[in-house]
Amino acid sequence: MTYLELLGRPSVVRALGGSLIGRLPTAMTALAMTLALRAHGTDYRFIGAATGVLTVSLAVGGPVLGRMVDRWGQTKVLVISALLSCAGMLLIALMPGNRPLVLAGAAVCGAATPPLEPCLRALWPALVGEDRLQQAYSLDAGAQELVFICGPMLVAGTVALAPPELALCLSALLCLSGVLIMATSRPSRQWRGEAGSRDWRGPLRSRALLVLYLGLAGAGTAIGGLNIVAVAYAEEHTVPGGAGTLLALSAAGALAGAVTYGGRTWRMAPTKQMVVFGAGLSAAYLLVATMAPPWGMMPIAVATGVFLSPLLVVSFTLVDALAPAGTVTEAFAWLITLMTTGTALGSALAGTVLETVGAGTAAACTALAALLGTGFLLLCHRLPETRQTAAAPASSPAAR
Repeated sequence: MTYLELLGRPSVVRALGGSLIGRLPTAMTALAMTLALRAHGTDYRFIGAATGVLTVSLAVGGPVLGRMVDRWGQTKVLVISALLSCAGMLLIALMPGNRPLVLAGAAVCGAATPPLEPCLRALWPALVGEDRLQQAYSLDAGAQELVFICGPMLVAGTVALAPPELALCLSALLCLSGVLIMATSRPSRQWRGEAGSRDWRGPLRSRALLVLYLGLAGAGTAIGGLNIVAVAYAEEHTVPGGAGTLLALSAAGALAGAVTYGGRTWRMAPTKQMVVFGAGLSAAYLLVATMAPPWGMMPIAVATGVFLSPLLVVSFTLVDALAPAGTVTEAFAWLITLMTTGTALGSALAGTVLETVGAGTAAACTALAALLGTGFLLLCHRLPETRQTAAAPASSPAAR
């Protein structure tokens, strides 16, 4: 089945399109908030604090909302969380000079961000069937790159024509619109989590999932480091378009990696694939540390994305298979949380090392974090729980 045939399946375009529209604010809100606060003379120290509140609340709120979806279904949780998150964005847009209200708005906006990613991934088995999950996850991972390409462009275009507060209003509108498109679709309204034993740890009671999350956090650290290193590299080398070009090349590589991975059949076990792609990702980021001239750094930037998307697609498959019954949405939310946490730590690590030693060493440090993450992926591959689950189709009773 081709990607066009996959998109032709009932409700696929609506679910995927609604999810992507609703996810655009995740690539818009922090930038729009920064521009709005700067327009009112706010210092960078407070902006950093507000961005930190937004990121931390997003990381904490995701698994909580995921657990609610597993228990009560998607539609109500998505709509209510969207309304709350939009209220947080509008509070910042209306009161950018009031620091306590800005922090409150950032906290509400982040914590109530609708869990569209985990909800869509929980829907894929019903939308395309078990035999097409690899293609669906590849399509999902590739399309996700469009969010991080289009989101900042929408902010830039809005700010060029209007005050930055309007970019926050646009972000809120897109959030609510995307949620309504997806959450009112029949598959989303009918989706219910599996019955399972209640445990306060949720999916975290799976040892294999914990190790997998740690491995992906290592990959996230490298991604966060690249955001900082790319800026420093562009300041020292002549790169057309600056750091944005390098990050766009990485995103293009991720899109190509997702499309290529989903278009072929893999005989290698998913757990082995995970280790191979993790090692490839680590190697690509170690090449970043060479600080090669621009003609060499550009293909290296592409390589950082090429290995990332297949790693994520395999991880989606394993999360779906390893999540205890009744916890699949929360399990996907934890994956996002650990990746987000790793990205934040990578940015902080790269910034600190870059200031004291240099960009090359900063890139090497975050690459080593990715290599450490690959070690966790290797450990996950060797766990009996992972081997038994990966041998069974995702979402099947045997996989649970």
